[in-house]
Amino acid sequence: MSIKTIKKGTLEYLAAEEISAPHGFTTRFGGVSTGAQASLNLTCCPSDPMENVERNIRILAEAIGFDPEKLVLTRQTHSDIVRVVTEADARGLCHRDYPECDGLVTCTPGVALMAFTADCTPILLHDPVTGAVGAVHAGWRGTAKAIAAKAVEAMERNFGARPEDIRAAIGPNIAKCHFETHMDVPQAMEAAFGQEAWDYVERRGEKYFPDLKQLNALALRRAGVTHIAVSDACTYCQSGRFWSHRATRGQRGSQGAVILCAGGHS
Repeated sequence: MSIKTIKKGTLEYLAAEEISAPHGFTTRFGGVSTGAQASLNLTCCPSDPMENVERNIRILAEAIGFDPEKLVLTRQTHSDIVRVVTEADARGLCHRDYPECDGLVTCTPGVALMAFTADCTPILLHDPVTGAVGAVHAGWRGTAKAIAAKAVEAMERNFGARPEDIRAAIGPNIAKCHFETHMDVPQAMEAAFGQEAWDYVERRGEKYFPDLKQLNALALRRAGVTHIAVSDACTYCQSGRFWSHRATRGQRGSQGAVILCAGGHS
């Protein structure tokens, strides 16, 4: 599976070729926000008026093909909480109005899901058989809690999705080259995944550089997913293209990972 760049006017987003459901990982490009949040900021913050965020989401909705009135958002806390949602869970376009969770799954046609990132790892899931979809925000804590696997398990338990049918896409995040940590992060990964976690951690002197994309891919494989696309984009290296919390020292917006449930094929 590969990930391609799609451009529609000034809007630019990424999509996985083998995920047939409408979806995308956004970049900074194509919105109406200004200043530190210019231009496609997708989350509420004091320095970006809510009308800008709503307009940005509607621009994205028109390009990808989902109804913003049926969009369910995440209010993220670096947890392993995965919520099963329907159209009734759409509460508007401010993520702060939603219950806490870092993953969403649905099998309700017409419902779209969105998770937000600005260095953390976005993951989108699609089962073409049942039509079930998922959107996940995995920071290093969520990665160590195997939230990607828990989203797969939620799709299996609630919708009858088979892991071997699920297509997964791991989007842009802060890559191993710039994700510098102390020992606590690799220790958390070892506690979650065992000795194999160290295959995806590089040590440079007293610092450690975990590969969060590959650690999430490991969690997905252990959950039975075999179709996995991984973006090679680093939000820090490409901070002019993606929002990066570290590169901007917190002066930034958020990109979104969005996917629409369009129904199953059998």
